[in-house]
Amino acid sequence: MSSEEPAIVAEHLHKRYGPKVAVDDVSLRVDPGEIFGILGTNGAGKTTTVEMIAGLRRPGRGSVSLLGLDPRRDRAKVRQVLGVQLQESYVHGALTVSELIGLYRSFYPDPRPADELVELVGLEEQRRVRFEKLSGGQQQRLSIALALVGRPRVVILDELTTGLDPRARRRMWATIERLRDEGVTIVLVSHAMEEVERLCDRVALLDAGRVVAVETPAGLVAQAGTQNLDDAFVALTGKQLEDVG
Repeated sequence: MSSEEPAIVAEHLHKRYGPKVAVDDVSLRVDPGEIFGILGTNGAGKTTTVEMIAGLRRPGRGSVSLLGLDPRRDRAKVRQVLGVQLQESYVHGALTVSELIGLYRSFYPDPRPADELVELVGLEEQRRVRFEKLSGGQQQRLSIALALVGRPRVVILDELTTGLDPRARRRMWATIERLRDEGVTIVLVSHAMEEVERLCDRVALLDAGRVVAVETPAGLVAQAGTQNLDDAFVALTGKQLEDVG
């Protein structure tokens, strides 16, 4: 555990949608410069948790500190230090890749260069293509570029490589490792075991809205007494990762 002040502290987060409890008393600490994974089946509460951390949803109970800021009360300040890529993209479909990057760059005092962003996510040949004409994987890559425009100190990535082919996936992993080398703190929501094992310093396992364990990937394997992370997930949660629940 780092001796520095944590980049993110979430304490006793709780969120209910009608009769369904989506997140039930989740507490997490993410250290500066760490790639912190949140791993779970569909419906485990991963996306709701990171949306509360980002200030996009109000917790029913609990609190969040992000770089010492309250994501809802200090929303303007948080926008300058936080980049977020969610599963659903809400951008103007008629704008091109270059136009969208240019628009987002106008929101920040010291944005990353447009050419660097395009190169980071491998969209050099799609600069003049409208968002609505991009493939699903290309839209995903553009969403990641838009999350990085403002040189954020913390980035939340939800299902980073969904819809990407193997080559694009490996390129995106290299981009994430480069960001860590720059000192960026990354929260990576995933259900891809290989991705988590390669990238994450520590991982929180979520099941039915609760934290089951937080450890390094190797630590989870040792804790479960298994041979690999797939089997450790089953042993600690009682579910296969592809389960929907």
